[in-house]
Amino acid sequence: MKITKSLVGRISIFVILFAIIIVPLVRMLFYIDGAALKSVFTSDGFYTALLNSITSTLVATVISLVVAYALAWSIHRTNMRFKAILSIVLVFPMLIPSISHGMGLVILFGNNGIITRLFDASSSIYGFGGVVLGSVIYSFPVAFLMISDILKYEDYSPYEAANVLGISKPRQFGAITLPYLRKPLISVVFATFTMIVTDYGVPLSVGGQFKTLPVILYEEAVGQLNYSVGSVIGLVLLVPAVGAFLFDLLNQDKGNSAYVTKPFRLEENKKRDIIGYVVCTIVVLFTLLVLVSFCVQAFAKRYPSDMSFTFDNFAKTFKRDGGSFLLNSMLMALLTSAVGTAFAFITAYFTARMKTKTSRFLHLMSIVSLAVPGLVLGLSYVIIFKSTFVYGTLVILIMVNVVHFFASPYLMMYNALGKMNENLESVGHILGVNRLRIIKDVIIPQSKYTLLEMFSYFFVNSMMTISAVSFLATPDNKPLALLINQFETYNMMECAAVVAILIFAVNVTVKGIVGAIKKHGEKKDVKSKTV
Repeated sequence: MKITKSLVGRISIFVILFAIIIVPLVRMLFYIDGAALKSVFTSDGFYTALLNSITSTLVATVISLVVAYALAWSIHRTNMRFKAILSIVLVFPMLIPSISHGMGLVILFGNNGIITRLFDASSSIYGFGGVVLGSVIYSFPVAFLMISDILKYEDYSPYEAANVLGISKPRQFGAITLPYLRKPLISVVFATFTMIVTDYGVPLSVGGQFKTLPVILYEEAVGQLNYSVGSVIGLVLLVPAVGAFLFDLLNQDKGNSAYVTKPFRLEENKKRDIIGYVVCTIVVLFTLLVLVSFCVQAFAKRYPSDMSFTFDNFAKTFKRDGGSFLLNSMLMALLTSAVGTAFAFITAYFTARMKTKTSRFLHLMSIVSLAVPGLVLGLSYVIIFKSTFVYGTLVILIMVNVVHFFASPYLMMYNALGKMNENLESVGHILGVNRLRIIKDVIIPQSKYTLLEMFSYFFVNSMMTISAVSFLATPDNKPLALLINQFETYNMMECAAVVAILIFAVNVTVKGIVGAIKKHGEKKDVKSKTV
C-alpha cells in the first residue's frame, strides 16, 4: 500500500476517534470488579429499575413515533397554511434540557400545578405516566424531523399509478407507503428508543419512586462517587444502545431517496387538511403550554402561594452565579461548535470523497458515538482523565461534547459531500489545481449551509446537555443547564424555570441567526443565478 498524505490523514483521524471514544469505554469496563457486579446484580432495586426503563421507554417510543408520523404527515401530505411556522414551533422542545420538560410537567400537573388546581384534579404526574409523557415531549421532535425527511423525498409515481388503477387509499398505504417507510423507520425507532432509555433528566424530575437505570447511574456516580457500580450500570445501558446501533447499521436503506422521479402532488381535500390542523394544533398548544409554564413560574414571586409578577427570580439566579454559568455554557458551546464542525468536516471529506478501505473503517468509527449514551461517555471520561491535567477544565467539557454530538453533524456533511460531483478532484488534478484549493474555492462554498447547520447543532446541544458534562463539570466551569437540578434540589423552582428560559432564549437566538443567514444567502444565490 502506497503511503500518501491522505492515508496518513485518515489513519490519524481514526486514531484520534479511537482514543477519545473506544479507549475511555474500555477503561471503564476494566474499572468493574466482582464486588460491583455482585452489588448490582443481587439488588432488587436494579431489576426494578431495569423493568421500569424498558417499559417506560417502549411505551414512550411508540407514542413518540405515532405523534411524529402524524405531524410529519400533516406537514407534507396536506395543504395546511403556516407549515413553516408550525415546523419551527414543533422543534422547540429540542432547545431545552430534558430535565426542563419534567419540570414543566410538574408546574402544570404537579400537586400544586396550574392544571391540577384549575380542574381540582387528584391524580399525580409523578411515576410511570409522568416519565412517559415527559419522554414523549423530549423525543418526538427528533422523530418528527427524521420522518419529515423521509416523507419529503417520497416518490409520487407509484401513487399516481395506483390512482389511475383505482386502488383505494387504505390499500395504497399498505402496499406503497408501509414498504417505503419500513427500512428508514428502523433508524427513527432506534434513535428514539436510545434517546429515551439513556435519559435521566425526565425521570429525575417526575419519576418520584419510579427509578430508571440512568437515574441510578447518576445517583451512584455523581451522588456517591461509586464509579465501579456506575460502570456496571453503564455497561448495561450500553447494551440496548449498541444493539440498536448495530441493527440500524445492518438494515440501513441506501436506495429510497435515489429513485425519486416525481415530487408528491397534493390534491384539494378539506377533510384531510382539517385533520392536519387538528393534529398540529393539539401538539403545538401542549408544547407551548409547557414552555409558557416556565414563564409563569419564573415571573411569579413565590409559586404557587404568591403569583404576583416580579423580576426577583432573575436577580436571584444571577446572584447565585447564573450569569457566569451562562457565559461558561456559551463559551463551551461556541468552542465545541468550532472544533466539532471543523473536525466533522475534515473527517467527512476523507470518508465521502476518498472511497478506500480505510475510509470505510473511518466512517464506521465516526458513527460509533451514536451508540454511546451521554451518561456512559461522561463516566468513562471521569475514570480515564481524572488524574490528568485536562480534568476539571473547559477542555474536557469540549472534548466530551464533540464526541457526544459528533455523529449527526458528521453524517450531515458526509451526505452533502456525497452528492457533489465525484470528479471535482480529478479535474482539478488535470488542471494543476491542488486539493486544498478545490476544498477552499469549491467544496466549502457549496456546503456552507450544511456547515451552518452543523455549527448550530453542536451549539444548541452543548448549551442544553446535562448528561455527559454532569460528571465532569466543576464549580468554576459548570454549564448553566446543571443549575436546574441544583435549584430543584433546594426547592428553588422559580430559579430553575429562569435557567430553562435563558437556555431556550440563547438557542432560539442562535437558530434564528443561522436561519436568517441561510435565507439571505439563498436569496443572494438565486439572484446571482438570474443575473
